[in-house]
Amino acid sequence: MTGRYVLYGFRLTGSCAIEAALAEAGVAHDFVAVNTKAGETRTEAFRKINPRQQVPVLVLPDGTTVTEGPAILVHIADAHPATRLIPPPGSNKRTRHDRWLAFFHANIYEGELRQLFPQRYVDDPAAAESAKRAADSYVERHFRIFEEEVKGSPYFFGEELTVLDIYVWMLTQWMPMEWMRAHCPRVASLSEAVARRPLIAPVHARHFG
Repeated sequence: MTGRYVLYGFRLTGSCAIEAALAEAGVAHDFVAVNTKAGETRTEAFRKINPRQQVPVLVLPDGTTVTEGPAILVHIADAHPATRLIPPPGSNKRTRHDRWLAFFHANIYEGELRQLFPQRYVDDPAAAESAKRAADSYVERHFRIFEEEVKGSPYFFGEELTVLDIYVWMLTQWMPMEWMRAHCPRVASLSEAVARRPLIAPVHARHFG
């Protein structure tokens, strides 16, 4: 492949996990800020990049466009195996890794969107607060499920950082950390360990500091 990776993203969005993975992998890339608050994802120009009109988007050096955070994370890890950011394909660890990565994207990521933007999910604005309360319970339940699965320390697979850990780190930032520490202390500890990594700490500071 030739050229450089290009990441489309914005502060406090799902692109922060991609930035962290690229940093850990030592991958040079260009960053294009797409101001989600100003509606820049809703332009026709951006729709041509991602029909869902969301960030993150990663354009590979060969021009291939990849959307959906977990797919981007898996690509980065698989394309740079020396980083060991993902277990080998076909291994038991890879099966567990991918299971929980899918779990977080399908349940917690989407649930947190309903927490943050409940008005997008209802026809009647008066129902937004009820939708948020339902999302709060839903997300908390799923974090508790994962809490029971966290046996390793400091990361899910012990000393081996993976893109799953990076994704979990990002999603815990959108939760009240007081709640996380009280109800999901192992998940909170995992997230804090990721945030302290020398290559990820600057990303954490840019997005959440």
